[in-house]
Amino acid sequence: MTAILSIQSSVAYGHVGNSAAVFPLQRLGIDVWPVLTVHFSNHTGYGSFRGPVLPADQIAEVLRGVEERGVLPGCDAVLSGYMGDVSLGHVVLDAVAKVKAANPKAIYCCDPVLGDVGRGFFVRPGLPEFMRDRAVPQADIITPNQFELEYLSGFSGQGREVRTLADALEAARIVQATGPKIVLVTSLTRSDAPAEVIEMLAVAPEGAWIVATPRLPITVNGSGDITAALFLAHYLRSGDPAAALGRTAGTVYAVMEATHRSGQREIQIVAAQDAIAHPPERFEVKMVKE
Repeated sequence: MTAILSIQSSVAYGHVGNSAAVFPLQRLGIDVWPVLTVHFSNHTGYGSFRGPVLPADQIAEVLRGVEERGVLPGCDAVLSGYMGDVSLGHVVLDAVAKVKAANPKAIYCCDPVLGDVGRGFFVRPGLPEFMRDRAVPQADIITPNQFELEYLSGFSGQGREVRTLADALEAARIVQATGPKIVLVTSLTRSDAPAEVIEMLAVAPEGAWIVATPRLPITVNGSGDITAALFLAHYLRSGDPAAALGRTAGTVYAVMEATHRSGQREIQIVAAQDAIAHPPERFEVKMVKE
């Protein structure tokens, strides 16, 4: 059975971080080892929340206990998302090193959560640089949004933006050259595509692929978390970035569609669980000429 060590936040109510990733992975038949970095009542987008941020040394203790079970050789991947500070980042990378030492075939999928278009950075000082200089180079797969891609590629430092498909490909290849094998751009909006769609772009050594889905009039937390988890799962199963992209896009759109219909603020992963277990192949995955 495939096993993933997922080091992320957790909420009691709603679906972000591990609370967005664990159930979908389990629904796909994957054994998940969730390690919690925070345990909040709800995600911070509500404006108020309660619960503890777990200190990096306590998270390291949990990971040490997992290691002591002797199970790291059976871990196929490490998945990380939002990191509260640089100290946690070091704990995550230490866990990645230990998993890879125990299982050289294991991969690291890093969702480099830093900020978003219109919001800018929403992480603590030092984290953007840590992500760019330390975490991303050690990752096998990264799943940035468009804002994060611009930062990690150096576009934003040059006063550039990702406006076209050519820009997105150039930025992804720049980041890829720093270490990660696959760059999945999770929410691409460009001037040379119809305004009514949103796209995902997967760039791998053997090629690049893009998929477009209808743009729904909703903005929700957790969509990036489930996207990273699903892409990792489908890539582990298939070894095919294009197939993983298509299956991820079909499921994420089904979840967003269910969320829009419900009128709820939280992504409807339980209501859409059939589309998680059996990804609908609704959207064409196109190879991009470079």
